Amino acid sequence: MDFEAWWLIFLPLLFALGWMAARFDIKQMLSETRNLPDSYFRGLNFLLNEEPDRAIDAFVEVAKLDPETTELHFALGSLFRRRGEMERAIRVHQSLLFREDLPLAQRDHAQHELAQDYLKAGMLDRAEEAFAVLKETSFALSALRALIRIYESEHDWPRAIAAVQNLGKIVNEPVPQLVHYHCEQAQFSLAQKPPNIEQARVALSLAERAVDAAQKSGSSHAMVRVSMLSASIAASCQEVAAQQRYLEAVLTQAPEFAGLIAQELFNLYSTHGQAVAGLSRLQEHYQQYPSLDLFNVVFRGLRTQQGVEQAWRFARQALQSHPSLLGLDRLLEAELAQKPAAEQAGAGSPIPGADLTLLRRLINRHTQRLDRYVCSNCGFQARRFYWQCPGCNAWETYKPRRLEELE
Repeated sequence: MDFEAWWLIFLPLLFALGWMAARFDIKQMLSETRNLPDSYFRGLNFLLNEEPDRAIDAFVEVAKLDPETTELHFALGSLFRRRGEMERAIRVHQSLLFREDLPLAQRDHAQHELAQDYLKAGMLDRAEEAFAVLKETSFALSALRALIRIYESEHDWPRAIAAVQNLGKIVNEPVPQLVHYHCEQAQFSLAQKPPNIEQARVALSLAERAVDAAQKSGSSHAMVRVSMLSASIAASCQEVAAQQRYLEAVLTQAPEFAGLIAQELFNLYSTHGQAVAGLSRLQEHYQQYPSLDLFNVVFRGLRTQQGVEQAWRFARQALQSHPSLLGLDRLLEAELAQKPAAEQAGAGSPIPGADLTLLRRLINRHTQRLDRYVCSNCGFQARRFYWQCPGCNAWETYKPRRLEELE
């Protein structure tokens, strides 16, 4: 009982101390607020009203009055960079780095901001040097990712590979673009004159290892690209059986990618007296995994082997099951390419009385925008298939289907 009474004596004292501390904090906050220039509040108001130009002018005025405001300098530099005024952003962040009294954490922050300025300005050499300084700081992971983007843009695949391997150790998971870096090296070796087959094989062997390491992610793109490059190496060495085997592997490993290799595979079948069996296999594959590119190869093959009537029977069945303006456009294009000009006005046409030239012209006008591959990340459209999107530089974002098939 005496113990409880003893504590009750201190309760009013504790409340009094709390009240005094609160008043002290409020007074200090009000004092600091009075010391802030009016330009600071005008700048905040412009930012809230989404008027960045006027906000920058107000903050510049504050920075002139109080050069020690580091956080304001960071805000200004970020605003300049967002507006594309890279010279002003660089000057702001350089001025911070020139200050000898800047704490280490803020110095690293300023270095990171300056590196981003250089990167956005396209000054890749300076950006690389600036990011390299941050390897042992809290910005190490962000700097490493930026360095990878720089090495990619410079097509410096050996350094990109080394950087991605370091990234894999930090994040402790496979990095899918590593496969493509090795594939880029293999493709570069094959493009040389004469092709450097040995280097291409070494690079592709490393790509296969990377595929195995990233197997859990189930990247069909990586497997298909390795198979296609293996077929290219076999073709350079005139190893026809191996080339055909690698292309056929795509049909089983990633059947949705058949359209990318169908024409090359059919040409191999035809060259070695297997045209009938090869076309039959592609036609069966189309029944399970229809695509516009595969449709085009099968239609042309049927027209050559079995004649117009059989080809159009296939086309009618395919278009009934999977209606497509692009499919109709493709078969009309193939039909016109093989008919004399006198017959294109309707004589002998599988569509009685039809002017195929006029019909194809009308359809083609509507299919131009549909005959493209599209990036699932940024929406960039392209007529050819890309492993890396030219718009956002993301890997494996293109599906092997045309835009019309995705809608």
